[in-house]
Amino acid sequence: QVQLVETGGGLVQSGGSLRLSCAASGLTFDSYAMAWFRQAPGKEREFVSAISWSGSYTNYADSVKGRFTISRDNAKNTVSLQMNSLKPEDMAVYYCAAKRAYTGDVSVKYDYNYWGQGTQVTVSS
Repeated sequence: QVQLVETGGGLVQSGGSLRLSCAASGLTFDSYAMAWFRQAPGKEREFVSAISWSGSYTNYADSVKGRFTISRDNAKNTVSLQMNSLKPEDMAVYYCAAKRAYTGDVSVKYDYNYWGQGTQVTVSS
């Protein structure tokens, strides 16, 4: 059974930082591309960032470029998202997702095979 478990969410002031982590089990982790999506109340789930199985390729939404950094540790089956200079508009539930191949448009949520339960990020202004 595949499980993706996100941790690290919380309350932070505008301009602050948080680091999200996602621990994966039940899958051959280094065969999967990994990504972070987020969903704010009343909005569609949107792409944040993705990383290839080796970590050689990354992709970011324009709204987070230069502020967020995705990374992975295949030895520990984890993927992380370092979020700096947080803004109120970054407030959302953040989801970890796994996809079998880093091909096509990595921002398409329907192409992801597995999802975590999400972790809340709250940014106060």
